Amino acid sequence: MLLLVKVDSVFDFSAIFVLLKIMLNKILTFPIVILIKFYQLAISPWLGKNCRYDPTCSHYTLEALKVHGLFKGSWLAIKRIGSCHPWGGEGYDPVPPKQH
Repeated sequence: MLLLVKVDSVFDFSAIFVLLKIMLNKILTFPIVILIKFYQLAISPWLGKNCRYDPTCSHYTLEALKVHGLFKGSWLAIKRIGSCHPWGGEGYDPVPPKQH
């Protein structure tokens, strides 16, 4: 059976692009999440409680990736880890909410 499509009709591709963007973000973020989970389960218990922040940097990174996606979430994580030095911050530092 042949499917005939009207040439003059306009198809809204925006929904497809949004789905592709979400899928690509999940595919690219997955290896990072696996590495962080491995760190949390296998390495972090051996290092002890050393994080200056609450939530810890690994939890912060997971949340930033979840809320902001791969690029902005990674940037927030890099900034957070970069501030982990004796003259950096400490205490409660949540992931900023997503601005629309």
